[in-house]
Amino acid sequence: MIDDVATDSSTSSEKNRPSSSTRRTRRVRMTGKERREQLLDIGRTLFADKGFEGTSVEEIASRAGVSKPVVYEHFGGKEGLYAVVVDREMRQLLDMVTSALTAGHPRELLEQAAFALLDYIETYTDGFRILVRDSPVAQSTGTFASLISDIATQVEDILGLEFKARGFDPKLAPLYAQALVGMVALTGQWWVNARKPKKSEVAAHLVNLAWHGLENLEAKPRLVGHRKS
Repeated sequence: MIDDVATDSSTSSEKNRPSSSTRRTRRVRMTGKERREQLLDIGRTLFADKGFEGTSVEEIASRAGVSKPVVYEHFGGKEGLYAVVVDREMRQLLDMVTSALTAGHPRELLEQAAFALLDYIETYTDGFRILVRDSPVAQSTGTFASLISDIATQVEDILGLEFKARGFDPKLAPLYAQALVGMVALTGQWWVNARKPKKSEVAAHLVNLAWHGLENLEAKPRLVGHRKS
């Protein structure tokens, strides 16, 4: 499928203007795949800036230079476009967290998880803003709570093994996984706007609290892994 969108259809009829300067119709030709990606990029930007309710199909279509039916043809409506955007962001973040958890030492694993989330926030800020906004009522997936739960599942198995090694009840691993991931995620929600202190300091303080607890907090927390920034 090819989308043709006229960008300038005006011509000159002035007698004194040379015919060689007559403006001709210029068209932007896109394949169906290219148009879909364009609409996703535009929708992602608008959802991050205005939220789901504040974004309209009319504005999405206007920014893309197409008619509303083109948006409906590709996604069935605003809800369909939003669902694809959220699904992509969820997969991006989960992939970053999963691939980051490579260390053997539990404390470094915590550092890696913290850095993975902060890296995502720094690189995909619009995506994170979309994920932490309220989802449409009819949508049961793609909420911030479900995101935390999905990431916690990745951490749960690691914690379970560590609990067994230390003689703790491994059945408590899911609870601690939710607590740890929730702490990092909510801090990230604050940091997306503050951006202070710098990323490595935020990671160090998060791990400091999680690893030592309030009673044994280090005055100047340090990172033990290879990443320092």
